[in-house]
Amino acid sequence: MRVAYQYRLRPTSSQIALMEKWLELLRKQYNYRLAERFKWWKQNRCDVHACSLLVCHLPELKDEPDYYSQKRDLVNTKALFPEYKTIHSQVLQNCIERVQQAFDRWLKGNINGKRLGKPRFKGAGRYRSFTYPQMKQNCIRGKFIHLPKIGLVKLIQNRPLPEGFVIKTATVTRKADGWYVTLSLQDSSVPELDPDPPTLENTIGIDMGLDSFLVTDQGEAIPVPRYYRRAQKRLKQLQRSLSRKRKGSNRYKKALKRLAKAHLKVANQRKDFHDKVAKWLLSKGKHIAHEALNVKGLARTNLAKSVLDAGWTSFLRILTVRLRELGC
Repeated sequence: MRVAYQYRLRPTSSQIALMEKWLELLRKQYNYRLAERFKWWKQNRCDVHACSLLVCHLPELKDEPDYYSQKRDLVNTKALFPEYKTIHSQVLQNCIERVQQAFDRWLKGNINGKRLGKPRFKGAGRYRSFTYPQMKQNCIRGKFIHLPKIGLVKLIQNRPLPEGFVIKTATVTRKADGWYVTLSLQDSSVPELDPDPPTLENTIGIDMGLDSFLVTDQGEAIPVPRYYRRAQKRLKQLQRSLSRKRKGSNRYKKALKRLAKAHLKVANQRKDFHDKVAKWLLSKGKHIAHEALNVKGLARTNLAKSVLDAGWTSFLRILTVRLRELGC
């Protein structure tokens, strides 16, 4: 079983400058590798609907750039641009892996076989995280965490790591209110499943809506908090203030940060609400059944803002994770 624990970081000014430099270099590398794949795709395709195969000339097919070929080319990148030598090698390779995943989801589809949208180039400030694919088990040392090539960074460990779990990866993320590290933990042991099959007696049914966030089969209702609706006036003021600033100026950056913090607060409030409701449902000690919701379909109607404000999908995801932790 894999779980993720997120902690806040308190890096020094020099560490912040180094991590921001990494993100900018990784953003440029991501765009360069994605451009290589787009170039290959354009050179190896023919618009059959626009011309006949008997008339058009098909050039010699080029080799498709994949994860391994682009990873081998990182040696040339470091030779031409020595600043890339300051980045951890596995972090740089993970950037290539992200390009591979984004490109494959567009051409081949995801695990469900559904093709996603065409990947886009990352603009300034749009590359916000980097990942260490391997971490040592003793990386947390007291109130600090050791990040390779960055050093010891102060860690706000609000909850201890669960026993028996192994640290697999670490992702450092830049958010509007600071820096965070997400540790991916794995437990090789198989949890004990509940031997009792779901029945009408040991199952609780929930019905989610917009008047009430959910209503149980016993008639217990939880109102919708509507965090986004409450913050909408404030968000509108901040957005209007941002639109009056010259793009790229210092005042524009400060206004953009204030707006991002306001949106982050709404997201954190909604996440905290979902987590508390999930714990309340699990405290009843019963199986939980819910209706099959077509959230994407409802998000295209006039109820889109209310549906997204309720966050049904994220709530069901949190509920599923909590159930897996209990071995259900």
